[in-house]
Amino acid sequence: MAGTTFEKYGGFGAVSKIVMDFYDLVLDSDSVGHHFDDIDMPRLMDHQTKFISALMGGPSSISDERLRMAHHKISITDAEFDEVAQMLVEVMQEHGVKADDIAQVVAAVEEKRPLIVRRDTS
Repeated sequence: MAGTTFEKYGGFGAVSKIVMDFYDLVLDSDSVGHHFDDIDMPRLMDHQTKFISALMGGPSSISDERLRMAHHKISITDAEFDEVAQMLVEVMQEHGVKADDIAQVVAAVEEKRPLIVRRDTS
């Protein structure tokens, strides 16, 4: 049996497919899609694949400071964060990720909320 959730589901190839389907949902969203209007999506998807891989126990890592800096100019609300997290859950379910493994990833994403959601306007 594989040692990490990342290995269990097939590594970067599998995570990349999850991320591609995830962004299909995100970009189609009326409430959060606008955040990605002027974004280099291939680059973002590469970063997101590394981020999700790291959350699943893979070899990649994204520092908290890098995550904070990537989001600091974007006014992401708690409601938007919740919507995007739910989309990630839906896509992971569609890809056959088991509920307990999804819960582990969602808990890791939730820990990053303070780095992503903008609490002030300054």
